[in-house]
Amino acid sequence: MNRKYRKTIIAGNWKMNQLASTIKPFMEELKVNMPRTKTCDVVLCAPAIMVPALIRAGKECKIASGAQDVSCFEKGAYTGEISATQLADVGVKYCIVGHSERRQYHGEDDMLVNAKAKALLEKGIAPIICVGESLEQREMDLTMEYVAYQVKAALAGIDATQLRRCVIAYEPIWAIGTGKTATAEQAQEVCEGIRAVIRKIYGARPARAVSILYGGSMNAKNAAELLAQPDIDGGLIGGASLKPVDFATIIAATAQE
Repeated sequence: MNRKYRKTIIAGNWKMNQLASTIKPFMEELKVNMPRTKTCDVVLCAPAIMVPALIRAGKECKIASGAQDVSCFEKGAYTGEISATQLADVGVKYCIVGHSERRQYHGEDDMLVNAKAKALLEKGIAPIICVGESLEQREMDLTMEYVAYQVKAALAGIDATQLRRCVIAYEPIWAIGTGKTATAEQAQEVCEGIRAVIRKIYGARPARAVSILYGGSMNAKNAAELLAQPDIDGGLIGGASLKPVDFATIIAATAQE
């Protein structure tokens, strides 16, 4: 982490879990366990139907609301979709785009991820852009080539001013929900490489201002080691974000110098 130049962010991704009725007790338990001095921005990304309840309950904990997906369209005959305008209207501050589960189960490609990121930026919502390689790609030593392509594609047509609102989340696909975690050195190597890609496109100053998160089974036990790396500016947390005590422990781990 490097707070001198960029935000530290801990973002929880609840995926298709929790209920609107369970958010208040979750927040009450989280508040009791939250560190007294908050050293990062905390975000919870919930299913869209639960976002209003999340916003109401999250005020006391000063937690920003996030969504898990968005349509690339502004409005129209797109049954079941939710636009960036609609998310902004209810108070969403962050939104995940390009998560590997969206890519795998819904066929989302890099161009669609780019369109969604642009739609969010136009409405003042910060996109959390997910990138990451498969186990096969890592074993073939293609990690950086693949991740660099994803970053370049996601940021195509986004200018340096808009880049300031973007968050990149490196999530190796082989570590999501598997219990496997990249070592701190592996995670740092890729996050450093992502920053180098951004530096080549935008220059040194914009690149050092971008928050790059690590996702992929970050938990209460390994968070401190991962967050100690210079190019890891936080985490996109899956399973551990469903457990208030564990989530609070990860937030507390950002206090290290």
